[in-house]
Order: sequence, then structure tokens, then C-alpha cells
Amino acid sequence: MSYHSPVLLKESVDALEIKPDGIYVDVTFGGGGHSKEILSRLGENGKLFAFDQDPDAHKNALEDERFTLIPQNFRYIQRFLRFYGAKKVDGVLGDFGVSSHQFDQAERGFSTRFDAQLDMRMDQKAEVSAQHIVNYYSQDDIANILFQYGDLRNGRAMAKVIVAAREEKKIETSFDLKEVLAAFLPKAKEHKILAQIFQALRIEVNQELEVLKEFLTQIPEILTEDGRLSVISYHSLEDRLVKRFIQKGMFEGEPEKDFYGNFSVPMAKVGGLIVPTKEEIKNNNRARSAKLRIAKLKN
Repeated sequence: MSYHSPVLLKESVDALEIKPDGIYVDVTFGGGGHSKEILSRLGENGKLFAFDQDPDAHKNALEDERFTLIPQNFRYIQRFLRFYGAKKVDGVLGDFGVSSHQFDQAERGFSTRFDAQLDMRMDQKAEVSAQHIVNYYSQDDIANILFQYGDLRNGRAMAKVIVAAREEKKIETSFDLKEVLAAFLPKAKEHKILAQIFQALRIEVNQELEVLKEFLTQIPEILTEDGRLSVISYHSLEDRLVKRFIQKGMFEGEPEKDFYGNFSVPMAKVGGLIVPTKEEIKNNNRARSAKLRIAKLKN
């Protein structure tokens, strides 16, 4: 599991209540940890589809007749499942966020630890990188990204400094950005603030929240009657969307009520919120912010 240590492995796969002859989807294949666990519980007639847009993850494809790796973003889940003849599936698992491998590969630009090109693209064919954002987005847009996706209250001041700095010299690497924003990085909080800045840029580069919304709205259409959804998120923005969709069937506003004051939503939560044990966090520090939510179709 050197590529990526799967978080909440047993809990997230247990949540799917796997049938030996069922059809399942792992929408964040990565190092294949969750996929291997699902396959270990499937019989010879079971089927597992996995999605991953990162070419590095494709090297981990599993040699198993029951397994199909789809090299696409999971926002297109319904389209590609139909292409492969799977209109309905018995369970969908998602482990969102960045893999350990992506963080540890300096050239990918996800980590604050390395002086690497500001990239952060999960799909290497995508046009917009973090470098493009800091050098070409408007000051207002950069400020909004830092505030909304990084919860940085001084995002507007940071954006002003970034725009002024890029007039003098292009901001190309992680350390370039650190240097530009040095005044906002007190030693005691430097790591935390940098993590927020990088998270904000990464979310914008990969359109993570829009992708998540598109994905969730397709789930009620592709699950079988007793199918399950098992999703792990790592920051409050993602978790809030997942929780709200399960509760309300939408991301903003309130569902319409019928004449009797009842409202209909497609999903129902299964159990409560699940978080990693202290032991798992001790063994894998990146598990510390993970939240697992489980849902099924409402009967």
C-alpha cells in the first residue's frame, strides 16, 4: 500500500453490504486499496468498475476478469457505466481528496513541502493549473477562491499581494508562492495556513466541489433498489455537500413539501457519521480529518 494507504478501509467496504454476484463501483481507484477489498468479497460472477483520471493510478490496474478500470473523472459515472452495459449498480464507494502518492510526488505540486511547479492537476490533460490561477486569474477571483475554498478571512489581502507580485515576476513554484505570501505566514501557523491556501487552489484547479455535486445527483439513478453509497470526505466543504444531499436531495434551499407538509428526498442515511479510530490516525496521519457517510435509496 505504498502508493496510498486506504482510509476507513473495512468500514467503508462493510457499508456496501456486498453481494457476491453484485456490481460495484470504486470512483476513486488510486492505489487500488478499496478495490482490492471489494474484489476479495465478490464471487466469480461479481463485477467491479473503478474510475480514476490520474495516469499514475492507471499503472495500478488490477489483473482480474471481474475488474474494469475506466480512465475518466467520476463526474461522468452514469455515462460510462452505461457504455459498459451497467445501468444499475449495487454500491458506489468514493474516497475523495488527494492520494498519498499525489502528495509525495514533488512534481505534481500538491504538497507544500517541495519547491515544485504549481500544478495540482489530477488530470494531467486539464488546461488550468494552480500556476495559471495565481498568474492569470483576476484579483477578485483569487480572493474568492482563497476565502470560499480555504476559509482564509484575509484572502482579499493575499490576492492583492499575489497580483502585485506577478507584475514583477511570474509565480511558478510552491516556494515562489510561499515567498510572495510570507507576510501572512507566521511561524506558529505557517503549515496550517499554507495547507489552506493549497487546498483552495487545488479545489479550483480540479473543480472538486462541482464534480462532487454532479456525481451525487446521479447516484439515485444508478443504484439498485437496495444499493448503497459509501463516501469518505476530508474537509468540511465536501462533507457538507454529502450530508446535505443525503438529508435534502439538494445542495441549496429546501425541498418542496406536499399538501401534508412532507417532502420527498431520494436518499436515506444509514447509521451515523463514522470517523477513524485513534489507532488508525496514529498509523496514518492523513486519516485524521476523514468522515465516512453511508446512504441508500429511500423506500
